[in-house]
Amino acid sequence: MSTKKINGYRTLLNVTKNVTLKELKTIYRNSMKQYHPDLFPSDAEKAEADEKSQAIIEAYHFLVSIANETVEKNKEEFEAIIAANNIAEFYMEEGILFVTLVNGSKFEYYGVPKVTYVKMINADSPARFAKRHIYGKFVYRSAVKMTGLE
Repeated sequence: MSTKKINGYRTLLNVTKNVTLKELKTIYRNSMKQYHPDLFPSDAEKAEADEKSQAIIEAYHFLVSIANETVEKNKEEFEAIIAANNIAEFYMEEGILFVTLVNGSKFEYYGVPKVTYVKMINADSPARFAKRHIYGKFVYRSAVKMTGLE
């Protein structure tokens, strides 16, 4: 599901992985104008438009969180956090690797092969394995706002 989710969001907004945040915002706004529920007269059409607009909102926020500009903006903080904190827990669900660090920061990694996850489970140090084979290698997003070095 992981890369399918990303591709589904990109398809919904008709964007590529190289879309800029400015372009994404413009596409989002135009899409919301087109599918705003108040534009539709019947309840059935309003309900359908509401569902579509909710999907657009979800796609927009998700794509902003994994955008190259967002990752680059947060790179220094992310690297400091992963350098200073071990992994508290990790698991894979529906093709997404969820990692929680001891400081409470949580990250989701997309496109991690099952075989890589199994190797992480069997590693002497999952944190060291993640630093070598996960961090910086896969699309990720912060699931809980990074809190800095506390």
